[in-house]
Amino acid sequence: MSNALEHPLAAAIKPLLDAVGATPVPVDEAKSDDVLLEWDGAPAIAVRLPHLSSALDRLLAEMTRQFDGRPLDELDRWEKQRVVALLEERGAFTVRHGVETVAAALGVSRFTVYNYLNRQDGSKSG
Repeated sequence: MSNALEHPLAAAIKPLLDAVGATPVPVDEAKSDDVLLEWDGAPAIAVRLPHLSSALDRLLAEMTRQFDGRPLDELDRWEKQRVVALLEERGAFTVRHGVETVAAALGVSRFTVYNYLNRQDGSKSG
């Protein structure tokens, strides 16, 4: 196949790449930190993974989609608590400045996000 991006493997993994924010790259343009995928024992396509800093932005965009496209800062308190719970499940708060970024997106203080997280922890143990 002349164009690696037209390879059947590229088509098969497109939904996965879109979900994680990765980019398909022709093998001859791959960099050392790209992931090389093989098909029938031969290099077929490379995958360029996103930087962690953009992962949180993608998670926040996904939350906006899940809440009918409404801006996160316009959600009610219960919905914001749900957003925080979903983001915690997805590891959003392991990213540096995750709490601050989420607080800004929700239009609340860092203290409020920590309260939502603590509330979440309290409901798990009880």
